[in-house]
Amino acid sequence: MYPEDLKYHKEHAWVKVSGKKATVGITHYAQESLGDIVYIDAPEIDAGVEAGTELTQIESTKATSSVISPVSGTVIEFNEDLTDSPEIINEDPYHKGWIAVLELENESELDELMDAAEYEKYLEEEVKLK
Repeated sequence: MYPEDLKYHKEHAWVKVSGKKATVGITHYAQESLGDIVYIDAPEIDAGVEAGTELTQIESTKATSSVISPVSGTVIEFNEDLTDSPEIINEDPYHKGWIAVLELENESELDELMDAAEYEKYLEEEVKLK
């Protein structure tokens, strides 16, 4: 359920790095918790974002939630398909439902993120606390 080639942030975002490009999205758990996604605010291209701060906002039938960036960088691309079809995130959060691509600023931040097994354990512990 949680791809092993990704890194995960405790705020339920994932990142896939290829060279200096970091593709960011939200996890299956996050999209499931949000319910039906009806709108996503496009992050500003060329805007800088710090790890652990808001990248953009997602609106669902339940709530509006912040998408927290797992890494620092500059926004270089937004998934334009989400403008007309934000529900793609619900349908395919790891492939077609990616949100943005950042030019990675600090590769060492990846060491602070969880791998798939650690994220699944984190979810089990977090859900038990609720």
